[in-house]
Amino acid sequence: MATTNTYLNFDGNCEEAFLFYKSVFGGEFNYIGRFGEMPASDDYKVADSDKNKIMHVSLPIGTSILMGSDCGGDWAPSFVHGNNFSVSVSADTKEEADQIFKALAEGGKVTMPLENTFWGDYFGMLTDKFNINWMMSYDEKSK
Repeated sequence: MATTNTYLNFDGNCEEAFLFYKSVFGGEFNYIGRFGEMPASDDYKVADSDKNKIMHVSLPIGTSILMGSDCGGDWAPSFVHGNNFSVSVSADTKEEADQIFKALAEGGKVTMPLENTFWGDYFGMLTDKFNINWMMSYDEKSK
């Protein structure tokens, strides 16, 4: 069956964001590559100011992979921070939900505190300090 993974684009602070996500979720990066590592080409030259930016990073979280890169510069001159998506995290325990939510909310904004909902989940939403929307849930019935 097909799977989906979330790919996040940043405007120069991808490494900072992914180091933060690594501190929240643990684990190690599967890959982290920089634009300066791209082979030289007659068609495109990476500006010195962009060489240390992240071309691609991937962080396994459970059975999915959170991926990202820096955008901007010549390859995406009209970069705009998006808010039309959320990364949804399903915790194994209520305590894990609280821990992840608290860590992601640091420096960000809670838009809905974690609470028991009418549909039965322990659920909350926030926007982290990198302007990424997150939904946190724990479903005790499915455990």
